[in-house]
Amino acid sequence: MTLSKQFLLLLLLVFANQMMSQSLSLKVEGENKIKTTVIDSLGYVKYFDNYINLETELKTLKDKLTRLGYIDTNIEGISKQNDTLFKALFFLGKKVNTIRINYDSNFNTDLLSFIYHKNGNGFFEIDISQLESSLNKLNVIIAEEGDPFSTLQLINISKLNSNLISADLNIVNNQKRRIDKIIVKGYEKFPKSYIKRFMKLRTGKSFNLNAIQDKVELLEDLRFANKIKDPEVLFTKDSTTLYIYVEKARTNNFDGFLGFGTNENTNKIEFDGYLDLRLINNLNFGETLNLFYKSDEIDQQTFKVDADLPYMFGSPIGLQFGLKIFRKDSTFSNASQNAKLNYQINAQHRIGAGITSTNSTNLLEDDTAILNDYKTNYYTFNYNITKSQFYDPLFPINFWFDLSSGFGDRENDLGSQSQTIFNLDTYKIFNLNNKNSIYTRLNGAILTSDDYLDNELFRFGGINSIRGFEENSLVANLYGVINTEYRYRLSNSIYVHSVIDAAYFENQITGSKQKLFGFGFGIGLLTNSGLFRLNYSSGKTENRQFKLSDSKVHVSLTATF
Repeated sequence: MTLSKQFLLLLLLVFANQMMSQSLSLKVEGENKIKTTVIDSLGYVKYFDNYINLETELKTLKDKLTRLGYIDTNIEGISKQNDTLFKALFFLGKKVNTIRINYDSNFNTDLLSFIYHKNGNGFFEIDISQLESSLNKLNVIIAEEGDPFSTLQLINISKLNSNLISADLNIVNNQKRRIDKIIVKGYEKFPKSYIKRFMKLRTGKSFNLNAIQDKVELLEDLRFANKIKDPEVLFTKDSTTLYIYVEKARTNNFDGFLGFGTNENTNKIEFDGYLDLRLINNLNFGETLNLFYKSDEIDQQTFKVDADLPYMFGSPIGLQFGLKIFRKDSTFSNASQNAKLNYQINAQHRIGAGITSTNSTNLLEDDTAILNDYKTNYYTFNYNITKSQFYDPLFPINFWFDLSSGFGDRENDLGSQSQTIFNLDTYKIFNLNNKNSIYTRLNGAILTSDDYLDNELFRFGGINSIRGFEENSLVANLYGVINTEYRYRLSNSIYVHSVIDAAYFENQITGSKQKLFGFGFGIGLLTNSGLFRLNYSSGKTENRQFKLSDSKVHVSLTATF
């Protein structure tokens, strides 16, 4: 046989196979045009490879009509119109709108509050079109109460009248499940206290998969751990084991900046800077250790170290303590110690109470009315809210609120003086869309006393306060600062922003009250080394114009390791 004849035979075989495998088509009609319209509105598959699939589709269509309320639906017949077309005739009958479901005395009627229904004596009625979804809802709720393998059945179905059918509810219960064991995969040294207290997952509690998934999502609010995948459950005959998949995240960070500006008196460029080291969860207890040092351009040094130990001994109580030393050139030196007990209400809210003690030393030869050795002891109270968005490495915290107060006495050579102190620090990021956001921050404090010493007043100003002014150059017994930024994200790693700041402060010693303003711009760049930020800002008082010579340029780098 020649090649051309072989090719012709192959084409004939392919054509014959296509003819033999022609698809079958289906047309369904009801007992009248109205019922046919109902069938068409549901939709059904009209083309099939074989007759078995066609019959399966007719059964599926019958089930859909029954669930819609046409409980008398029946396939009257299937006729072959030609080689490929089949016609099915359905009888739908009258639609039933309501089903009455009877229950026994053991049924928990509180479950009915989760579905839309009409109550009766020993029964409830629902729209038949909502039957399947309502039973599924009830089944889910029963499963959430610790019986994940429960099933609901309707038995003894009967027709009461042309618009109402009746059925008995049968609940098949299985063994109620409780969490017997919790296993962490990926980060086996994950702090157990965070499982019990932060996520509130405990062995012995009723098994509720939806609640468990919600609690595991709280891992997204932790800096030092990430969820790898959804939790899994292993059911055996006598136990239930929960598996949580977690990975340890890099959370230690180092933050520092270099600032420079022109000294108003000498017209020379002066430098200042700071370092801020934060070590998180290095001992796998969720602990935090902070080390801070700052030296600014007006001969002030600040050293601070503190530790935060959450969930001590597996309890919801945490311990926080620290030391702060502040030195003002050769004028005075303050040393403060604090200790505080915190109670973690939930993943975002925390309250605390503690004590703070401060010793101040006058480094000058003589004491004065406004500069004197003193000692204070305060009882402090604190409330904190933190809402994170760790999915965004540029702006990981969306909302921060910290309110603290202290009540105590100051003692010096002149006697004892009752004092109160309040501090507020809060900020919020308003995400307008993927590229645009607005950052607002409010920071303020007030010291209430009958008289004041210069070495006990607040010192503020600089990159972490009102920008455009020297670090800690402003002295007050009362101040408030509003920082705002309009941020535009050029990419996932670069953003630019405006700087618009305003402040008000009072100094009872000098009798001054001033309004301050800061304007400028900045840029942030996320690199392999960390977050690099550059700010240019200029400050002015209420009655003084801007001077370029007063502008400040600040450069900082926050590195995570």
